[in-house]
Amino acid sequence: MTDPVVIIGTGLAGYNLAREFRKLDGETPLLLISADDGRSYSKPMLSTGFAKSKDADGLSMAEPGAMADQLKAEIRTHTRISGIDPGHKRLWIGEEQVRYRDLILAWGAETVRVPIEGDAGDAVFPINDLEDYARFRAAAAGKRRVLILGAGLIGCEFANDMSLGGFEVELVAPCEQVMPTLLHPAAAAAVQAGLEGLGVRFHLGPVLNRLERAGEGLEAHLSDGSVIACDLVVSAVGLRPRTDLAAAAGLRINRGVVVDRELRTSHANIFALGDCAEVDGLNLLYVMPLMTSARALAQTLAGNPTAVSYGPMPVTVKTPVCPLVVSPPPLGMEGTWSVEGQGGDLKVLCHDAQGQLLGYALTGTAVMEKLALNRQLPPLLA
Repeated sequence: MTDPVVIIGTGLAGYNLAREFRKLDGETPLLLISADDGRSYSKPMLSTGFAKSKDADGLSMAEPGAMADQLKAEIRTHTRISGIDPGHKRLWIGEEQVRYRDLILAWGAETVRVPIEGDAGDAVFPINDLEDYARFRAAAAGKRRVLILGAGLIGCEFANDMSLGGFEVELVAPCEQVMPTLLHPAAAAAVQAGLEGLGVRFHLGPVLNRLERAGEGLEAHLSDGSVIACDLVVSAVGLRPRTDLAAAAGLRINRGVVVDRELRTSHANIFALGDCAEVDGLNLLYVMPLMTSARALAQTLAGNPTAVSYGPMPVTVKTPVCPLVVSPPPLGMEGTWSVEGQGGDLKVLCHDAQGQLLGYALTGTAVMEKLALNRQLPPLLA
């Protein structure tokens, strides 16, 4: 019997790769292995659930049994890989050996966890998958005061969503502006003002030192001496590509699992895509590069080696109170920023010395210009 193509992970990367592969090859055995319950869902929708009054079941698009039928695949849920043996093209689940023709790592990124003193560490919730979201929804029932740690893209999306869902939101982050690695200060100020208009209160600069129980609620003690009363804490301080198993198997690791333009790791029959992969030096934790990678890798797995290329990859941030689309300049390209517009409607552009558009941030009504601007942008990976 032919050894299967094995995909580890059933998030957007794993399931979309499987769909693309099945369009090209309907016969090769396909096995998907998931550490969670294997339901199909769109991870970006996790930060829209409260505004839409959707629980985890409401965000789920298909059960694993339906996905197995659709993909002509075996799907093993709540299953953790204990080791990978590239030399013999096999992996281990405890004592069980599973052989593969090709192995694809699509296991994503894990939340960065910061140590917090105090007796209420169990009231801190990362929300990185559907099961995390279900746990947080259950804990949030009947509560109204949420403290969010982190002012990056995810923290701001959750602040917007939970405010629309009826929560009182405070946000703490050790930075001077929201989305500091992604946004020009003018665009950041527009987004922050929009969220403040919803009632979000920002504490930018201090960190959370200690979280204590106080009666029915919690007290968050910040490094500047202030104390915030809250009921729950959402941790959105960042994501880190999962690399431990790959490193233990001897694969090349940098920030993510290092792959070439065909998404091949340092071992010929092992590939990686999505949040865990570093493609030609780029580790992009967004949907557009993931989908592009899934289409290219499906071709390679089906016998047509295909190098991935990234055109412009603008990021749409789900802060509806202040719509935002951002396309940061490619790594290593320097330019000069200009700001047009006023209030919440800004067009912030970055041009090089020759006048070539390198990147942008658009807020409010200016997001309508993204398609025209995208045509002027250089590719991220030609």
